[in-house]
Amino acid sequence: MGKSTLFNSLSNARAESANYPFCTIEPNVGIIPVPDKRLDKLAELVKPQKVTPTTIEFVDIAGLVKGASKGEGLGNQFLANIRQTDAIIHILRCFEDDNIAHVDTSIDPVRDKRVVDTELQLKDLETVGNRLQKLDKQAKSGDKDARRLQEVLQRFEQHLMEGKPAHALQLDKEDKALVRDLQLLTDKPVLYVCNVDEGSVVHGNRHVEEVRREVADEDAEVVVIAASIEAEIGQLDSEQERKLFLEDMGLEESGLSRLIHSAYRLLSLETFFTVGPKEVRAWTVKKGMRAPQAGGTIHSDFERGFIKAEVIKYKDFITYGSEAACREAGKIHMEGKEYVVQDGDLINFKFNV
Repeated sequence: MGKSTLFNSLSNARAESANYPFCTIEPNVGIIPVPDKRLDKLAELVKPQKVTPTTIEFVDIAGLVKGASKGEGLGNQFLANIRQTDAIIHILRCFEDDNIAHVDTSIDPVRDKRVVDTELQLKDLETVGNRLQKLDKQAKSGDKDARRLQEVLQRFEQHLMEGKPAHALQLDKEDKALVRDLQLLTDKPVLYVCNVDEGSVVHGNRHVEEVRREVADEDAEVVVIAASIEAEIGQLDSEQERKLFLEDMGLEESGLSRLIHSAYRLLSLETFFTVGPKEVRAWTVKKGMRAPQAGGTIHSDFERGFIKAEVIKYKDFITYGSEAACREAGKIHMEGKEYVVQDGDLINFKFNV
């Protein structure tokens, strides 16, 4: 409840939001800049012609009700859309307001969460069952690969029947690779967002505490946001106005900023920077990515013809103030193909194709 209002605040995409269930039918996609104070600081020092933040894609998709796995509500559409995402952000209504309708008529975020969990698990059971049916003949014929896949799928089937999500099943890398193409819905990482009233945005409320207790064993983040506040912030014109508004509310940063950073962590993403007089830019990489592949996010030639990477640590650049000063101080490191990019690195790629 409130997901389209939050989506509008995130992206200014103006997805329709209204006081009734299933307002969202077609998925709305927003490419959202990732707030990063480091980028702002680099831009202050370099004074480039252009500053470009990195981005993350959010998709506002149709809500889900009990029976969605069998097509109730907009269930089939919801499940098809969610299959294409890398992670799930689950917006839970955690406020009381008689003027805003709830599909189940009462406010119970734990019940709402469990409804979604159950429907996703049921759909995954259907997916696993269909694949097992197709594998049966191959496995019986003595096909070793089919037999191994069958055993892994049977483990998933039993696990899901116990009401557990796919991502909680312990598998080695090889077995995980066998079922990756299934794109199981409960194998996706989840972030919970508690949408509260304005008075609960700093310290939460009993509904938020119920959600935290419910997800305590999931190793999942819980972000508390008041969609109404975020909508107001979105209407303010200047950064100074937004800063003063947040201070008045007792907040250090907007809920949406915290949500974006949480989503970034959820997906194991990191940021590196390229810096020059024409542009200071942030780029997204998966944690653990090596230098050639990071270069490939800029242009395929950087990866194909990779020679080396000149790396400056963010703190060093801030300390010395320029690339030239870092070079003079011996703070530029030459790294090869095995270098693992670190969050905040400033990188200049050398390549030849």
